[in-house]
Amino acid sequence: MPSMSDIIKDSVVEFSRLQDWMLSAKEHNDMNTYDMMHKRYIELKVILSASGVNITELDKIKN
Repeated sequence: MPSMSDIIKDSVVEFSRLQDWMLSAKEHNDMNTYDMMHKRYIELKVILSASGVNITELDKIKN
């Protein structure tokens, strides 16, 4: 079973990558893809916040 620190690390990495992909989708006006990824973005924000991670510095999307 993964430790809490492993879960947090993996979530931070996924959160960062997902935001990069979301920004790229938005830049290319691919709003269907952006909207599909937004659900996971919200899930990761909840997981990280509940884990005590301050996501202010990590959050590039801010919504």
